[in-house]
This record gives sequence, C-alpha cells and structure tokens, in this order.
Amino acid sequence: QVQLVESGGGLVQPGGSLRLSCAASGRTFSIYGVGWFRQAPGKEREFVATISRSGGNTYYADSVKGRFTISRDNAKNTAYLQLNSLIPEDTAAYYCAAARTGDSGRYILDIRRYNYWGQGTQVTVSS
Repeated sequence: QVQLVESGGGLVQPGGSLRLSCAASGRTFSIYGVGWFRQAPGKEREFVATISRSGGNTYYADSVKGRFTISRDNAKNTAYLQLNSLIPEDTAAYYCAAARTGDSGRYILDIRRYNYWGQGTQVTVSS
C-alpha cells in the first residue's frame, strides 16, 4: 500500500495560480500511475488529470486542458498539479490518487483503478 498526502490548496482570486503537491510514502512511488480528481459540494467526483508511471504520458479533462499541468518527480516520491488561470468553477476539494500498474508508459483513466487516495486539499477561487 501507499499513503498519499496533498498540500498546496488555498484561496486565490480568479486568474491566479496554485501548485498542489502529492507526497507518497509506503511503497516505491514509481510503480503507480497518479491521477488528480476534484469534487465540489453537491457534485460527483470528477477526473482532472493523470500521468503515467514514467511521467511520459499525460491526459487532461477538457475543462482544465491548457490551464493545468500534471507532473511527477519519482526521486522525491511526489506528484504535482499546477493550476493556472483559475476560474470560480475550479473551486473544489482536490484529491490525488494512485493506481498500481505494470505498464510504465500507460496512463489510467478508469477511476476504478485508483485504489489509494489522499485526504484532499481545498482550492477556492473567489474575488
């Protein structure tokens, strides 16, 4: 198993930026694909972005494409989500999740594959 801890959330004005971090411990981080998800009150948890084990392949939800960037540093056992050009609709609790996979080059879109989740970090975009 692996433990995940998100950080970096906060209150930001529209158009601002934040960088979220997801620190992993417990097992070798490089065996997991990583995804970021978000959930606003009264809404379903939605996919935001994912990155393969190697970091070579990424995929983004249409709602954040061009504004958010997912990355990882396996040597530091940490994944990141850079949030730029934030809009109020981005307000949500953001979660990182890990999915074990033997394919280092494949990203995972199926939420059912993500078995390990962090506690979440709140992002609020408001003027």
